[in-house]
Amino acid sequence: MWPEFIFTLPELEYPGRLNAARVLLDDMAQRAGDNPCVYTGEGVWTYRDLLERANRIARVLVEEMGLVPGNRVLLRAPNTPELIAAWFAVLKAGGVVVATMPLLRKAELVKILGKAQVSHALTDARLTEELEAARAEQPVLRNVLTFGPGGELEGMLQNKSPEFETIETAAEDVAIIAFTSGTTGNPKGCVHFHRDLLAVCDTFGKHILNTRPDEIFTGTPPLAFTYGLGGYVLFPMRAGAAVFPIEKPSPDALLDAIERRRVTTIFTAPTAYRGLLERIGEADHSSLRKCVSAGESLPKATSDAWFEKTGIRIIDGIGSTEMLHIFISAAGEEIRPGSTGKPVPGYEARVVDDRMSPLPPGEIGRLAVRGPTGCRYLDDPRQAEYVVGGWNITGDAYLIDEDGYFWFQARTDDMIVSAGYNISGLEVESALLEHESVAECAVIGAPDELRGQVVKAYVVPRAGVEGTPELAGELQEFVKGRLAPYKYPREIEFTGELPKTPTGKIQRFKLREKERTEAGSAS
Repeated sequence: MWPEFIFTLPELEYPGRLNAARVLLDDMAQRAGDNPCVYTGEGVWTYRDLLERANRIARVLVEEMGLVPGNRVLLRAPNTPELIAAWFAVLKAGGVVVATMPLLRKAELVKILGKAQVSHALTDARLTEELEAARAEQPVLRNVLTFGPGGELEGMLQNKSPEFETIETAAEDVAIIAFTSGTTGNPKGCVHFHRDLLAVCDTFGKHILNTRPDEIFTGTPPLAFTYGLGGYVLFPMRAGAAVFPIEKPSPDALLDAIERRRVTTIFTAPTAYRGLLERIGEADHSSLRKCVSAGESLPKATSDAWFEKTGIRIIDGIGSTEMLHIFISAAGEEIRPGSTGKPVPGYEARVVDDRMSPLPPGEIGRLAVRGPTGCRYLDDPRQAEYVVGGWNITGDAYLIDEDGYFWFQARTDDMIVSAGYNISGLEVESALLEHESVAECAVIGAPDELRGQVVKAYVVPRAGVEGTPELAGELQEFVKGRLAPYKYPREIEFTGELPKTPTGKIQRFKLREKERTEAGSAS
């Protein structure tokens, strides 16, 4: 039931005793303490500044809140410098970080508190209401401390020493429990060790990003998502680089960060890149070197349009909370727009059938992956679905080409089966996005008595474009000219917006639910 872990690179040979915070922060502060680390609204914290603040918070956790190694600590805040310091403080004190989305409500927090047995919480003072309501139903949460504007923490730090001896943990001690979104059911807690945090740095961070100390990172995903954790903490700080947290992510905020802070590396989702396309040409983006995309597949049309505007090829990648971060990707001359890439050094991946037999190039099957990280759910029967024969089954449908590149087809529950044909919704979306009148789109299978399913596209027209029957017909013919005729969207519905997660990922399941409800009402 547990995944097979493989350590094929020499850099993945970690000592038995290991605290990731010591490696990422203490050791870096010793080597380059005066280097910029975290840009704030008022200035910049050096690595030494961040270390001293994290040490003071660790002392508050231990001396005032009674934290002992192994206690689970919930973090609840937007992306701020204070959140980064708190994250390090928990690990330094031997605690386990349970970072949560600021937008989670009481019912979701109740589930997380209970499942992870969270005993302590550090929360932004502006986000206490839902947490206190959840605490009333989960008495396991004993201590809550606020920070940020109007918080209690700042006053408590004044009398704390900036020195703290980082707790010596084992490499296989739990460092974080990362919860998947609770919006579609019971949240799944993904357990990751201290060594895992370094392993993603020494695979994707080293071999794909190749981060240098003079780089500045920013992005839109919250630190509570492991995608954001990598971009805001793990990858830059493993290399001695700096970060600029954006508290309220938006296209304007990203552009401002690029111009004002001379950001070199951004992490965001395909929808954000599409949103930036209209404005990136007006901004001074000369500092930008690397752009990373994950969360959903990057359409070739978006990749090409971004390259045309900026001269930068987006680094696409697939990762998951279960695997911690990106495990298939490509950079530089190895990028093939439309393809996710190849397995990141340190990982192995294959496309398999339902019996776990590898499929030949060109055939669509289930993605299976293994490496130095893997899925360990916290007390969850769904573990048996994700790990089969030591391999992590991610729930993605892929094919491999003759050159070993992996091409995303759909989430396995997003594959459309129409009149016996397997159709990738992503492929249809990519074709639609090439049309000048389409700003965004999502393609799903809608119930159909004759064909089982038909391809249906929800389309957001570009500004100034009206969604008319004539445009729908034009789009259908446009797709027919690019794909096999059976793949064209037989139904097109124009809409002002698509349902999305807080990080911009399109929620196709909501569109499928809408179609099922409407089909049920019609019958």
